[in-house]
Order: sequence, then structure tokens, then C-alpha cells
Amino acid sequence: MPWSQNYDPLGAWPLSTAVAALPVVTLFFVLVALRARVWVAAFAGMVMAIALALSVFGMPAKLAGGAVVAGVVFGFLRIAWIIIASIFLYHVAVETGQFAVMKRSIARLSSDRRIQAVLIAFCFGAFLEGTGGGGAPVAIAGAFLIGLGFKPFEAAVLCLIANTAPVAWGGVGNPIRTLGGVTGLPEFQLSAMAGRILPPFSLILPIWLVRTMTGWSGTLEVLPALLVAGGSFASIQYFWSNHVEIGLVDVTAALVSLIVTVLFLKVWQPRRIERVEAPAAGSAAAAEADDLLNGSPLSAGQIAKGWSPFIVASVFIFVTGVPILNAYLKSPALNVPLPVLHNQAQKMPPVAPKPTPEPAVLDLNFASLPGTAVVVATFLVAPFLGMPFTRTARVFGSTVRQLIPSLTAISCMVALAYVTKYAGMDAVLGLSLTHTGWVYPFFGTLLGWLGVALTGTDAGSNALFGNLQKVTAEQLGLSPILMASANTTGGVMGKMIDAQSIVVASISTHQQGNEAAIFKAVFWHSLSLASLVGALVMLYAYVWPWMIPSH
Repeated sequence: MPWSQNYDPLGAWPLSTAVAALPVVTLFFVLVALRARVWVAAFAGMVMAIALALSVFGMPAKLAGGAVVAGVVFGFLRIAWIIIASIFLYHVAVETGQFAVMKRSIARLSSDRRIQAVLIAFCFGAFLEGTGGGGAPVAIAGAFLIGLGFKPFEAAVLCLIANTAPVAWGGVGNPIRTLGGVTGLPEFQLSAMAGRILPPFSLILPIWLVRTMTGWSGTLEVLPALLVAGGSFASIQYFWSNHVEIGLVDVTAALVSLIVTVLFLKVWQPRRIERVEAPAAGSAAAAEADDLLNGSPLSAGQIAKGWSPFIVASVFIFVTGVPILNAYLKSPALNVPLPVLHNQAQKMPPVAPKPTPEPAVLDLNFASLPGTAVVVATFLVAPFLGMPFTRTARVFGSTVRQLIPSLTAISCMVALAYVTKYAGMDAVLGLSLTHTGWVYPFFGTLLGWLGVALTGTDAGSNALFGNLQKVTAEQLGLSPILMASANTTGGVMGKMIDAQSIVVASISTHQQGNEAAIFKAVFWHSLSLASLVGALVMLYAYVWPWMIPSH
């Protein structure tokens, strides 16, 4: 007989909410206050989650153990594997000399670091988010910025901030599809509503990004380019999500933004060039910087070859991610129910309309994963760049060994998230926000933000809180389309502070051990942007309800 989740085990919702928050509070306390290594903080949070699930929420021990197993498997396949693949791709590009060509090609477009940050972290990062999602945008873009001379800490912060507005359609529209699946609401209407909330933030995101790097005077110096990049992305994001389909919103918006911005830079450059900090004269870094700006011109063939590792990887991610093609790579036999957990915990009203067993199916379809596409593409392209298979394999092995501590941290973090999910703790946190009455549109948006911070993915937040948003909206006389969309659009701003993203950023920018500082640097950006999304959702709810798609 399934075990039923209890959303108020202590008989007072404020007290139950405080207890449900302890696992995440523990993780960040150990990480930020005690300055422990991230895997230690993740392990402490996981242990706290298990202890509370067993003692306070009454979760059977075998279910808690099953949740840990499910979390570790998901964490490796869906998060750790794309990190391994991204860092492997980067190492091959560096060792074959092609990364230097990529840096030169970007530097020749503009030697201004503000514009470089927008081209890489915002435009290229959004393309990677649209094709595969996961950790690829932060991992690859972060490594790229460091290669251009950005300080590692700054590169990590910039990539985390940039990887927000595109996330609702990441992985070929997976978050929107997940939201439609759990709510029963039409996917296209949900996409259209999200496409009426996020474009203003896509417009201002390049400005926000550059303002993080420099003062307002420095931001205004490159404002034309920032408006071109953000405006073109926002326009296509709105048009595609409202009038075409949901799968390629990010891909098309990113490509158009990148092409339009590059063409604009052919006819416009800022009067003052803000370069990366100059390395010491006479050093190897100084010689490389001089070559970036003053070396011989690159031919079209050299540029194409230089970008080939990332082009081939992106094509593989895109092709394997298209739903019709992705289905061919998946075998139903590799969707394995976890016996001790599958349908053994059930969600209860109001989180679900009726008692509903929680599935626990391990998706072991390794061939369909974005990380697999990147690894295969890298092995295929390496020989054409002069790297034999044996050397490529050694690079892959060294990459995996280098990442073992971080992979341990990811496993513990996702295990924590799965324990709190199946124990009902996440739902307790969400239900506490339903007590906010007429201001629920604002706090419902923050619920999506909280969901991503807890689960690490926008799709995970939608799966966790999507139906709760629908039920609460109907109870309060609000549009279910609006509040379900508020969950996914508020959620994207939580992407920069979820523990998995912090780990990815620290790995890709060689900042292991500095995760607490990265978290503190991006937290207020995350909360501020989420609050602005909440304010816009309030306007849609009470001032512009006619702009909400009907269903």
C-alpha cells in the first residue's frame, strides 16, 4: 500500500515549513557560513533531508533509500555527464590549438570585453541552452570567457546571470512540455504566456550583464550593441513562442541575436574599448593577447576549423534533441521502474487533485542524452584536428578523474532534492506561499524560483509545483495559464543560485572551493530578477488580464 505524504506533520504550517526548509538551509549554511567544500555541504544537506524524512515526515526507510538511489542516477546522467562532456570538449579544443583560433575570431569581432561577454555568455550560451540545456551553457561559455582573458570568478558570475531568460525553453522546450504534462494545460498557450513574460527580461539582460561588469557610464558606452543583442533575441523569443512552436524558441532567438549583433559590429564599435586586464609585459599571456588582437588575419577556413569542435557538438546536440529523432534513440526497455520507490509514495490534495502515486522510473537511455552527443562528436572530430584516438581517450580519462570531487557533490545534491521531493518537503514549502491571498501572483512566481533553487532545473520545478500553481489559481480566481507560466518564468531566475549550477560554474572556471563566494555574488541578482518577474505577473493578473491566452 502506498505511503501518503503529509504536508503538515507538526500540526502548524509555519512550523512544518521551517522544518521542511532545514535540508536546504543546512546545505547553504555549511557552504557559505562554514566555508566547507561543496561536496561536504551537499552531503550534510542530504543527511539532514534523510533524517527529517524519517523522523518528522514518517517516510519509510526503504523509500528514503530509493530516493537517494534515484537522485544519484539522475544526477550523474542528466547533470554530471554533460559537465564531463563539456569540459572534455573544451580540453580537446585547447590541446588541438583550435580554441586559440576561436578566441582570435571573437577578439577580431570586438576587442571590447563587454561585447565579448554578451556574445559568449548571452548569445552563444542561449544557443547551448536551447539545444541541450543541462550544464553546457555555463560550462562551455565559462571556459570560453577565461580563454579570452576574463578573470575566472567574473566569468562564473557572468555565465550564471546570462543563463536565465532562455531557460524556460531549454533542451528543445523540455520545461514547457513538462509543465503541460503535469497541469493538463495546452503547451502552446503556456509557451505563449511565457513568451509574453520573459522578452522584456531578455531585452535588459545584456544591459544587466554589462552593468555587473562595469559602471553605468561603461554600460552606456556600448548600449547600442546591447540593445541590438537583447532586442533581437527578445523579438524572436516572443514571435516564435507565440506564433510558431515551442521547441526551437531559444535556438532561433540565439542564432538571430548572434548574427544580427555580429553584423551590427561590422558598422559600429564603441569609442572607448574596454579590454580585459592586460597581462604582465613579456609573459606568455601577454604574447597570446597580442596575437589575439594583432596577429595575422584568419581565413574563413581557419575560423570554420577552429569552431568545428563546438559546431559539430552543437549539431549533434540539436539533432539528437529533436523530439522525433530523440525517440529513435530511446528504448522503452531502458525506462526501469525502481521497485522500492516506484508508485510507493503518493501526492495528496491540494498538491494533486486526488491521491496520486509518484512514479520513480530510472531513464537509462544513455544514447539520447546531450552529454553523449557531445562526447561522440568530440571523439569524431578530434582525428580531423590532428589528435589520435588514444590521445583523445587519455584526455577523456583525465577529465573524469579531475571532476570526481565535483561529481560527488552533484550526486549528494540531487539525492537531497529527491528525498525532499518524495517525502513531500518541497510541497510543504510551496503550500506555505499559497497563504498570501491577493498577492499570490507575486509569491507564486517566487515559488517557481524556489523550485529551481531546490531541484536544479526549470523542468523539475514545473513537475514539482506546476499542478499546485494551477489548483491555487483556480481557488483564487486567477488564470491557471498565467500562474503555471509564472512558475516556469520565475523559475528561470532561480537557475543561477541552484547548487548544481554553482558547482558547474566553479568547475568550468577552475574555482573549486570558491562556491560560497559565487553564490553570494549572484544571489541578489537572482532574487531581484525573480521579484521583477513577479511584479510583471501581478500586472498581467490585475491590469492586463486580456493579454493572457485563453484555453
